[in-house]
Amino acid sequence: MTSRRPAVAVAVVGAGPAGLAAAEAALSAGATVTLIDTSEQPGGQYHRMLPDAYAAARPERLQHGRRAFDRRRRRVLTHSRCTWWPETAVWALESPDPAAPGPPQVHVLRGPADGAGRRRHVLAPDALVLATGAHDRVLPFPGWDLPGVFTAGAAQALAKGERVVVGDRVVIAGTGPFLLPVAASLLEAGSQVLEVLEANALTTVARGWSRRLWQLAAQAGKSGELLAYTATLVRHQVPYRIGRAVVEARGEGRVEEVVTARLRRDWSVVPGSERTTAVDALCVTHGFSPQLELPFAAGCALRGSAYDSPYAARPGPLYGEFVDVDEEQRTSVPEVYAAGEITGIAGAPAARAEGAIAGWIAGGGDPAAPALRHLRRSRDQGRAFAERLVRAHPIGAAWSGWLRPETVVCRCEETDYAALCRAAANQVGAGPRVARLETRAGLGPCQARICGPTVAELSARPRGVAPHVPIDGSAPASPHRRPIAQPIRLGELAAAAEPASKPRKPEESNP
Repeated sequence: MTSRRPAVAVAVVGAGPAGLAAAEAALSAGATVTLIDTSEQPGGQYHRMLPDAYAAARPERLQHGRRAFDRRRRRVLTHSRCTWWPETAVWALESPDPAAPGPPQVHVLRGPADGAGRRRHVLAPDALVLATGAHDRVLPFPGWDLPGVFTAGAAQALAKGERVVVGDRVVIAGTGPFLLPVAASLLEAGSQVLEVLEANALTTVARGWSRRLWQLAAQAGKSGELLAYTATLVRHQVPYRIGRAVVEARGEGRVEEVVTARLRRDWSVVPGSERTTAVDALCVTHGFSPQLELPFAAGCALRGSAYDSPYAARPGPLYGEFVDVDEEQRTSVPEVYAAGEITGIAGAPAARAEGAIAGWIAGGGDPAAPALRHLRRSRDQGRAFAERLVRAHPIGAAWSGWLRPETVVCRCEETDYAALCRAAANQVGAGPRVARLETRAGLGPCQARICGPTVAELSARPRGVAPHVPIDGSAPASPHRRPIAQPIRLGELAAAAEPASKPRKPEESNP
């Protein structure tokens, strides 16, 4: 590959598969890179690493593709033109001049999230690559707020990153292939996984995965992972049940048992199919929500997404959207690029391909470089895989039948389902802003990151409108609109920040 313009300063936010690949490609294009992540180590959730203090003898056993990841990590972090900022949170993006094209300034806090000595810095890069990833989406059900109920991603993070198990007797439930690696991680760390429950019916899963079956030939790596996870479940005699879900968790002070039930294709409960299982932990995931706070703050256009299933709940664009990018991973904002799960949930290989394309173009690389052909093909195959994933594992429209009036919907503000229904039925207070003030749903510490899609869907149903359409006709309020994207103390906000600056240019780097 050859560079097509003078080297530039690139800031990459997120050091998962997409961000790390973007940093490597930008360095190859001749750019200077500042790589930013909130974690101590790069890798994201997929390549979550044990702390160095653990001195793991065989860390490659914990994840697929560990050796290739280690090689990429070393190439990036030891490069003379790369600055690695771990434990760094981007709390705001700000355009220095709305009339001037170009990326926004990047406001960061450096230091541990719970530390008292964090320092404010401001970066003014020539190009910005956003690779902020996604987090679990969990539908509420009675008892989901009990201690001992975890998102599947959190449970896996503890197992992979700390060798901590969330419980001795664990049930894993929800929908999607992510259930399998979570089960494998917990088994490897020492938990007894009692069962893995996929909520969608066998016909739904089979129809989704069998559509255009020949396209799966391009996903040989994922097939190998699937076989490895399946072998792990078989070896540990863990049953994998399709068409069944956890519809209630019970316990005094923490989860002690779960109620599971068979579901119809629309996720309504089959009467008489309930079964109680004693557990000390429950892990749940119903797909992923992209972390769009920074793309939204940068002004990036979003594209809608809907489930292609007559039995699925169809989220409105604001709650089923991803960042809209072109063939070179450019967003609608000049010199701002996006890669990975914020553009579509397609897995680590597709995220790496998108990151490499974004980093190369952001760093000034030639868009006609021959190596990009393979990357674009891998990226397009990943997008096709993402569509298949959505069709095979939709969220059924009847899931709200699990709820009771006292079921908590917003955990931060302890808003229950009855309060949400009353607000939605009130014509005077049916506007989204009035409803939020009345119920407090979405106004807690998570700022609707967890409950936002659920509250929007449940509030819209009594009015018979799409989740994103306010009854008063006003502009929809996005849950991603957060001028302050990450928590910041008042003292940190008041303290003087380092002046806006670009990372050092290549000619200023050490030879």
